[in-house]
Amino acid sequence: MAIYKDKIIIVDLEATCWEGFKAPPGQTNEIIEVGVCLLDAKTYEISDKRGLLVKPTESIISPFCTQLTTITPELVAHDGMDFFAACTILEQDYDSRNRLWVSWGAFDRRMFFEQCKRRNVRYPFNDKHANLKKVFQIHYGERKGLPFAFEQVGLKMEGTHHRGVDDAYNIARLLSLMMQEKGAIVLKKYGL
Repeated sequence: MAIYKDKIIIVDLEATCWEGFKAPPGQTNEIIEVGVCLLDAKTYEISDKRGLLVKPTESIISPFCTQLTTITPELVAHDGMDFFAACTILEQDYDSRNRLWVSWGAFDRRMFFEQCKRRNVRYPFNDKHANLKKVFQIHYGERKGLPFAFEQVGLKMEGTHHRGVDDAYNIARLLSLMMQEKGAIVLKKYGL
């Protein structure tokens, strides 16, 4: 499948979670925020930074989750949308079915796929996904968490770690630096 090569979509999810990371009986991990932005594949400039809050329907936002992400049940109740609406925004505003998308690790891809399947919602992406954690390992020698990768390349993270909107922006900053240092070759195997 050919994709547009003008922009790369950067995505970071936050999901309901609990201390010990095991869902209590009757609850399922689900997406509560989709952080997204675009990286220009030629200029490496970042644009369209956005956080889409998603109302959970299969679980609650635990105090542990709020402590980790700063996302409260009240915030999502006030500013959130349903999952279908978030997927629609990705397709319509970011043309997600026709562009390479990137996340830090495989969690985001798996969560999207599983939640779309459970909810019978069209998967908003194509099969062109780059796991930037693996790409970083290939080009910088170690597989690390995002804060440690930033430390290794001499960048400082901005915003709140574990907020999708800020993490997506930071991932885009890291990818921008990688492409400036190594060239577009870092994403060549993903069709860019």
